[in-house]
Amino acid sequence: MIGYTSVGTNDLPRSGAFYDDLLSVLGAGRVMVVSDFIVWGTGANSPCFSVHVPYDGKPATIGNGTMIALAATSRQQVDEVYHKALALGGTSEGAPGPRTDDGFYAAYFRDLDGNKLNIHFMG
Repeated sequence: MIGYTSVGTNDLPRSGAFYDDLLSVLGAGRVMVVSDFIVWGTGANSPCFSVHVPYDGKPATIGNGTMIALAATSRQQVDEVYHKALALGGTSEGAPGPRTDDGFYAAYFRDLDGNKLNIHFMG
């Protein structure tokens, strides 16, 4: 159902480098680059993730309560993405670990612009 998700940035080159490294762990690469946004995906018909300079020209800000959740293929990949995000300058919002009794394993972090992301695996 989701075609793509977007977060804002005030420094597209810096944000692009952050997400190039981070999303490569999930097998994603750039599928579109325009002067004011970059889109990453894993295939032609897969949901994508994008970073945009705000259309209205005002500074990008984070949404209170807004979070993008990325799907991992294993608990190990959750750990890897989380630690990669921190190594790239992101900040922790919750270390990897089980979150529910039904196998939901997740970690939370913020990117360089303060956008909150989740990486998770069910199983």
